Amino acid sequence: MAETAELILNGQSITLPVIEGTEHEKAFDIGKLRDQTGYVTLDSGYKNTGATKSAITFLDGEEGILRYRGYPIEQLAENSSFLEVGYLLIYGHLPTQAELTDFSSQITKHTLIHEDMRKIFDGFPSSTHPMAILSSLTCALTGFYPESINPNQTADENNLQIVRLMAKLSTIAAWTYKNSVGHPLNYPRNDLDYCANLLYMMFSFPTEKYEVNPVVVTAMNKLLILHADHEQNCSTSTVRLVGSANASLYGSVSAGINALWGPLHGGANQEVIEMLEEILKSGGDTSKFIARAKDKNDQFRLMGFGHRVYKNFDPRAKIIKKAADEVLHALGLQDSPLLKIAQELEQAALTDEYFIERKLYPNVDFYSGIIYKALGIPTEMFTVMFALGRLPGWIAQWKEMRENKEPIGRPRQIYTGELERNYVPMAERK
Repeated sequence: MAETAELILNGQSITLPVIEGTEHEKAFDIGKLRDQTGYVTLDSGYKNTGATKSAITFLDGEEGILRYRGYPIEQLAENSSFLEVGYLLIYGHLPTQAELTDFSSQITKHTLIHEDMRKIFDGFPSSTHPMAILSSLTCALTGFYPESINPNQTADENNLQIVRLMAKLSTIAAWTYKNSVGHPLNYPRNDLDYCANLLYMMFSFPTEKYEVNPVVVTAMNKLLILHADHEQNCSTSTVRLVGSANASLYGSVSAGINALWGPLHGGANQEVIEMLEEILKSGGDTSKFIARAKDKNDQFRLMGFGHRVYKNFDPRAKIIKKAADEVLHALGLQDSPLLKIAQELEQAALTDEYFIERKLYPNVDFYSGIIYKALGIPTEMFTVMFALGRLPGWIAQWKEMRENKEPIGRPRQIYTGELERNYVPMAERK
């Protein structure tokens, strides 16, 4: 017999079906509650509301589990490339060699962006935040590919938009970086894989030969994989909500980029570096800042420790910590003052009872910020890198929502304003 829940309202019994996912997550189905009772539920921030059923990502914050399409994040980060994981998220299965080769070659083919894009770049003030450029140019792709606005495209036409966005966002991101530091723009190279090409476009100069460091390429692959999807977070929910109005893929992802830009969402790794630099400027005494973090009357917080979803540990942090160590050694930065401070904070969080009791362990943002800093990426670009990693997850969520023919999102509210009032002429107002 199917499980149900009973709601008693003014003596009337309402039966609510119980929905169970494949990992035994359960939810009350309240889809007909307003029709049956005239009531809605109130859940500020949607913290206890399942807005959709999804087959893409499973996350268990209590046990520290993250799986893409059923595959543990640990196995994917160890064995896969970013494009292989992107294919998995978007199309639902690990690609064969032929499928991955075709997917990769299609992306390589579309990495060039229209030369008119350069004119748009020139229009931004030099002080423009990189995320503003990224979101603007992503949305501008709709102008270059107006057929993307059509919500009734065939599967092949949708796949073309997906490949274009996966390809062109890496070039836009690299150009955004070059624009932010005033360097000449680099065109993509078809002989390099995705992550190597991204690094080349960001860090090579016309005046010197650029050698792609394989250790850095491996770390970049892992970083992007670990950020590729994270269930129904703020930016992902934004992509689905905007997409539910039949907005184009480019417009929907542009909205997601803007949501990610918010400091409460995607800016945590930037805040890690800003915190480390603040400690360094203050003399580098980590014990003083650890004491401040413990003081409930002090507003100072250790950034990059603990996680809203993961209650024990962030499974991504263990993976990226190893990559961070490898990158710092490969670049000869293992003795940098900033790293020393980071290591002292990490050690305190792992051994101090105050942090252990509160489960404030280093999270993925702590280590990703250190890697980006080591690579010479400006802190304002950190969230751009985050967006590049999250792109296949956004695409997969948009694609799933479209294929499931989900209705347009339309949350309800509880009105708390004034009761009906009569209009008061200007002369009579006080």
